[in-house]
Amino acid sequence: MRHSSNRPAAPNFTQACVVMFGVNLTWILMVIWVIWGLFAVAATGWLVNQVINRIAVARG
Repeated sequence: MRHSSNRPAAPNFTQACVVMFGVNLTWILMVIWVIWGLFAVAATGWLVNQVINRIAVARG
């Protein structure tokens, strides 16, 4: 059996997470643009910005 202290460190997936967030945000905004137009994309972008700002304030 392996001892828990002999485990290798977990890989850092932060960069992959940030990249995939950008990719997913891009295709979601394009779908919204095609369906409801530019105003809906602008409103969604504003809303995402507000959520990110609230997270930043909450983190200190």
